[in-house]
Amino acid sequence: MSLAGKKGLVVGIANEHSIAYGCAKAMRDAGAEIAVTYLNAKAEPYVRPLAEGLNSPIIVPCDVREPGQLEAVFARIEKDWGKLDFLVHSIAFAPKEDLHARVVDCTQAGFALAMDVSCHSFIRMAHLAEQLMKDGGCLQTVTFYGSEKVVGEYNLMGPVKAALEASVRYLAAELGKKNIRVHALSPGPLKTRAASGIDRFDDLLERTRERLPEHELVSIEDVGNVAAFLASDGAKALTGNIEYIDRGYHILG
Repeated sequence: MSLAGKKGLVVGIANEHSIAYGCAKAMRDAGAEIAVTYLNAKAEPYVRPLAEGLNSPIIVPCDVREPGQLEAVFARIEKDWGKLDFLVHSIAFAPKEDLHARVVDCTQAGFALAMDVSCHSFIRMAHLAEQLMKDGGCLQTVTFYGSEKVVGEYNLMGPVKAALEASVRYLAAELGKKNIRVHALSPGPLKTRAASGIDRFDDLLERTRERLPEHELVSIEDVGNVAAFLASDGAKALTGNIEYIDRGYHILG
């Protein structure tokens, strides 16, 4: 599962508990060089020390809602590296009032913003990464089982993640001819900063733990190990998949 000589971009690290950090660390441990983004000046003090611990040569801001910031990230990668081998997209957002409401009550503006940040930003990244993945590559994003089945309190993010998973399949089909593989990582419930915005998330975690075959939740290290494998040459026959990393959560009725 060596990633020696490969260069990748990880978007979405907020702190040491982030899924994105679990992916970045596992990929770095496998030998890859990692570029890291942080959301804004407020987030930078939490992210920069983690990125420096990974010996990241590129540490730049990226708020996909700000015009030009995403494009600047890829311009920096092209200038410094001239190529990109893999990308991890681990960002999602919905306004709190829409996320905590029933889907039938969510606003048009809230739905559009959630879809733009959580789904369309991945498509934008794929578009920008395509020209840098000259020898092929791997695009990864993060989803959740609430895209397939109704999960209490997941609300608006269910339809949004369903759109993200459909996008993965279409991108995989379109970019396959360039040897660019596309996957969605689907971890079980994890206690991350992003997930804490879900109403009564602690209750969801405990319900999940009780139902799992091993009664143990997945970790960011578990997710990172799968992400690193998918970015490796050992996974070159895999694309368009929803990769469940959930200790069997998705098989339960």
